[in-house]
Amino acid sequence: MKNSSEMNASADEGSQFVKNSVLYKEFLAEREEILKHKWIESEKAGADVGFEKALLDWIVKHRSNWREKRMREAKAGMKITN
Repeated sequence: MKNSSEMNASADEGSQFVKNSVLYKEFLAEREEILKHKWIESEKAGADVGFEKALLDWIVKHRSNWREKRMREAKAGMKITN
């Protein structure tokens, strides 16, 4: 059985793995875009529109173009480094 310090070290390693993963980084980038959209839409409305409404609106109106742009930028970055 592992003691608490071994368990904490294992949890820290797992946490670092997640934070360094491409999937987590994409999640953070997408979340940032949604929060920007929430701010813009809230300013237009003159009141907080809420995260869920901003999320759904952003997905419908902007997500596919945002993802395409990210993929193009990622491919361009790979060509430069190769």
